[in-house]
Amino acid sequence: MTASQRREQLVAVSRGLFAEKGFDGTSVEEIAQRAEVSKPVVYEHFGGKEGIYAVVVDREVQALTAALTGALTSRGHPKVLLEQASLALLTYIENSEDGFRILVRDSPVAQATGTFSSLIGDVATQVDHLLADQFRSRGLDPRVSSLYAQMLVGMVALTGQYWLDARRPKKADVAAHLVNLAWNGLSGLEKRPHLTTPT
Repeated sequence: MTASQRREQLVAVSRGLFAEKGFDGTSVEEIAQRAEVSKPVVYEHFGGKEGIYAVVVDREVQALTAALTGALTSRGHPKVLLEQASLALLTYIENSEDGFRILVRDSPVAQATGTFSSLIGDVATQVDHLLADQFRSRGLDPRVSSLYAQMLVGMVALTGQYWLDARRPKKADVAAHLVNLAWNGLSGLEKRPHLTTPT
């Protein structure tokens, strides 16, 4: 194996272990054993468990950020953007279950940036810009749009955490129910919500 291939192998093995056992429950010895290398090989490539964990988290943050940013920067009706953002998060969870488990789990090496909560904060900032425009156009106070952005993004993120294990109902149905609550509110819930755009 080349150094680059070995590094990727160690990242993949570590990603699986961190998702399964968490940061505290994973040891360098375990990473080395699963990768069938010696512990010094892990230290040589990453300097220790913290180094490899940082690489894993950074990659997951980049993947999720790209998915959500793509959904939020497209043009369209705000309801459609909400649908797309909800589907983007749920699709990321569906395709990267281990990565999402790592992002939502706390660890001692979590920094103010590069964590799930900071990522959600970044997404809320993007949503805030969209909401502020909508608030202005509807004659609502745009100064509270950031509060609504936090509520909206938090609702989607927590639902994603729940759906990670439940996996019911289907992804499109979960997104439709999210949008139903976010768009219509409790007083205007539709009996049979559906997405405006096909999945």
